[in-house]
Amino acid sequence: MAPRSPLDDPENAAFAWARYRWLMKLMFGITSVAVVLSLGFLYWRNGMVSIHLYIATALGVTAAMMLMAALMGLVFLSSGTGHDEAIDDRLGDQAKDAWDEID
Repeated sequence: MAPRSPLDDPENAAFAWARYRWLMKLMFGITSVAVVLSLGFLYWRNGMVSIHLYIATALGVTAAMMLMAALMGLVFLSSGTGHDEAIDDRLGDQAKDAWDEID
């Protein structure tokens, strides 16, 4: 049976998810600045070409940065709370030995 995850404790989980939400809000602010800068650069280099270019650029930059932030935030959440260590490692050293043989 796998050991209990620290995220099973409601107090730890609430703290971890609050930190995750704070990180996402921070990254949304940084993303907004990046979108404004990229749109400003496009306008400076090309002028007003097509509104569709600016909409696609804004959506693309926003989607890429927020997806990266969400996934990395989840990695930080699971690692920072000790959730990664709460697994049942059934292979043990066999998996490490197999990877060493590949390298």
